Amino acid sequence: MRAVLQRVAQASVTVGGHMVGSIGPGVCVLVGITHDDTQDDMEYMARKILGLRVFDDESGAPWKRSIQDCALDILCVSQFTLYAKTTKGSKPDFHQAMKSHQSRQFFDDFVDLLGRMYSPDRIQTGEFGAMMQVALVNDGP
Repeated sequence: MRAVLQRVAQASVTVGGHMVGSIGPGVCVLVGITHDDTQDDMEYMARKILGLRVFDDESGAPWKRSIQDCALDILCVSQFTLYAKTTKGSKPDFHQAMKSHQSRQFFDDFVDLLGRMYSPDRIQTGEFGAMMQVALVNDGP
């Protein structure tokens, strides 16, 4: 399992001209799932995302507080391209990504786990398998 976190002032996902998920301050997380990911990987990644200290504390000291400490939002977007292999030729190879029918349930379970470990109303998602436009306003370095 791979996750790319971006600290954001706001982020949203649009599908077919309709906004399907949006957050205010927090993190946008691109989630890649590979064919041999397990429940243990899912739990590890959820703990890591929720506990990673990427926010300033009250005095402005950097890298002191987590998403949970600050009670901020999370936008999770499934992103099979995180498992692209680009070593040969000019076309990416996505064979390391979990197949769509399996990864949909795995992703849904991951989002559910994040909600149970944190707060379901703080978690937003895109639309699995759709052509999504992800917009974000970066917040920080």
